[in-house]
Amino acid sequence: MASEKSVIYLSSNTYSVLNNYTTKTKNVWVVFHGLGYLSKYFINYFSKINPEENFIIAPQAPSKYYQGKDFKHVGASWLTKENTIEETKNVLAYVDQVYKSEIKVKPPNLIILGYSQGVSIATRWVATRKINCNHLVLHSGGIPSELETEDFSHLKKTSKVSYTYGNKDPYINDVRITQERSKGNRLFGKYLKIEVFDGIHEINSDFIMRTSKENISST
Repeated sequence: MASEKSVIYLSSNTYSVLNNYTTKTKNVWVVFHGLGYLSKYFINYFSKINPEENFIIAPQAPSKYYQGKDFKHVGASWLTKENTIEETKNVLAYVDQVYKSEIKVKPPNLIILGYSQGVSIATRWVATRKINCNHLVLHSGGIPSELETEDFSHLKKTSKVSYTYGNKDPYINDVRITQERSKGNRLFGKYLKIEVFDGIHEINSDFIMRTSKENISST
C-alpha cells in the first residue's frame, strides 16, 4: 500500500530588489506578485516611483513552471490546493529570511502589497508574523478564509488597509466582490478602504504612485 511521507532539507530561492535602502528612504515595500509572474519582472511596476525614497523587495514564488506549449516563458505559483498548510509554512519561512536579509533597522514606513495570488501570502505573513506595517495593500486578490479578526489585532492605530481592484477585472464578479468586501470589513473594520479603478486584472500604477507619496506616521 502506497503512503506519502515528507523530509526536511535545505533549499534556496531568489528574490528581487529595486533601489537602495539608505537614510533617504521613506518607504520600504514588500510586494508579492501574482500567479504566473516572476519577481524580477513584477518589480518593474514600481520603477516609476521616487527611487531615493522607495526601496522595494519582491520575494519570488518557489514553484516555477513553463507557460504555454512552446516552453519559452516561465511563471511561478505561491501555493496550490495540494499540501497547502505545509507549503504555506515553507513560503512564510522563506519570506522571513528575505526580510531579515534586507532590513536591519526598522523602516520609517512599511508597505506590504499583495497582487492577485500574492494577496494570500501578504495577508498570511502579516497575520502570522504580526507584522506592524503602516499600509497593507490587497490588490485584485482573495483574502484567505482561515484568517480571523484577531489575527490583525496587532495593527497600529495609524495602519491603513486598502483593497483595490479593476471594474473590468474578469476574475472579480459581483459575488466575489460581495464576499471580499464582507471579509475585509470583518477583518479590518475601520482600517479598510476600498478603491475601484477603471481597468482589468492589472496593476493600478496610479494607485502605486499615490501610495508612494503618502505620509503615514510609523508611531
